[in-house]
Formats: sequence, C-alpha cells, structure tokens
Amino acid sequence: MKARPVKKLDPTRSLGENAARIVQVRLDEMLAFAPRALDGKTKAQHDMRIAAKRLRYVLELTGFVFGKPADTARRRARDLQDILGEIHDCDVMLPRVRGHLKRLQQADAGAVRSKAGRAPDLEPRLAARAPHRTAYRGLDVLAVYLEARRELLEDRFADFWRGQEQTGTWVRLQRAVDGHLRRAREARRAEKAAERARERAEAAERAARQAEAQAERARLDRERAGNESPAVSSREGIQGRSPDTAPTSPADPA
Repeated sequence: MKARPVKKLDPTRSLGENAARIVQVRLDEMLAFAPRALDGKTKAQHDMRIAAKRLRYVLELTGFVFGKPADTARRRARDLQDILGEIHDCDVMLPRVRGHLKRLQQADAGAVRSKAGRAPDLEPRLAARAPHRTAYRGLDVLAVYLEARRELLEDRFADFWRGQEQTGTWVRLQRAVDGHLRRAREARRAEKAAERARERAEAAERAARQAEAQAERARLDRERAGNESPAVSSREGIQGRSPDTAPTSPADPA
C-alpha cells in the first residue's frame, strides 16, 4: 500500500510541527481502513496493518513531542499491528495448505489411475492405498485450525478496536497533534505581528529622522538668510548714493 503524501512539510520550521503533520496523516490513514477492516475485508485489514506500522514508527521517533498520548498510541498501534499480522499469517497460510493438499490429491489420483492399468473400472482399494493418503487428514486439520483461528483473531481485533475507541486512544493523540499545530500557527501569527510592528517602528523612526533633518536644514537656511541680510542692505545703500551728493573734503574752497 502506497503511503499518503504529507503536505506542508517545511525544513525551516520546528521538528514538532513537521512531526505533527506526519502523525496527523498517518493516523488519518489508519483510521480510514477501520470500517472495512472490521467488516472482514482482507485487503483493508492488510492495509490497516501497514498503516498501523507506519504510525508506530513515526511515534517511536517523534512521540516525545506529544507526551503521554503519543506513548499510549504507539503501544496500541504495535498491539494492533500484531493482531492484524496474525490474521494476515492465516490468510497467507490457508491458500498454501489448500494448494498443497490439492497437489497431493492430484498426484495420488495420477498414481492410482496408473495402478488401474487397463481395467474397465477403478477398484476402491487402490484409492485407499494412495501414496499421500496419510497427509490428507493432517492438512485438513491444519486448514480447519487456521480458519477457526482467523475467526477468533477477527473477534479479538473487533474487541481491541472497540476498547481503544472507548478509552479514546486515537482521539487523545489527535488532540495532542491538533494542539501542537494550533500553537505553531499562533506562534507564527505572533511572529508575523511582531515583525510588522518592528517594521512600523522602523518606518516611524526613519520618518522622525527625516523630519529632524528637514528641520535642521530649515534652521540652517534661516541662519544663512539672517547673516546675508545686513550685507545686502549695506551694498544696496552704497549703490544708491548719487555722485552729486558725495561729501566734500573740508580742505575744498566753498
């Protein structure tokens, strides 16, 4: 079974947030198989076992992030994997036992037919002396055992699953994961708000410095204007006098 992809993983973010996203997908994946697995669907049980194994592995590596709910879920995922694994073993063994029994019966049928030669009919005593006749009973008994054990394990699986639902094993893990993701989102929002506040403060500081610089330039302009005004007035007075009104020296005759 191909694993579901985990979206929004980001190496720049914390281990806890990335782990929460992985656990969330692996838990949802396992829970999705439960209805069909409980209904006895062989493929769903097999896929659920693989999903439980994946959930268990990620919790073994990152469960410390989520505390006790993750530790409990990890152990229960291992138990679930064991039960479904034993069911899977029965599913693998039954066809092999039946196939082996069929091959032995076919081989015995050929041997018995060969012993009959050109007889017009088959003597029952020939079949009673078939080469593998003693193996049939053992294989039949093994097939019965495997079928009965599979039914027992399915009942055990259903009881186990109901027990986890009643104790809230998976719900508590989901809450722990959701809480971690929620806190991560809140931290990012707070970080972005702080960054925006910092940018606004820096913009206000730049504006204040610009206003201060403009005020300083205006002051310097006023000072230069004040210093230049007497000189301009003096030059204007000198330039405004007429040559006829120039003062006469006391030594000149009247």
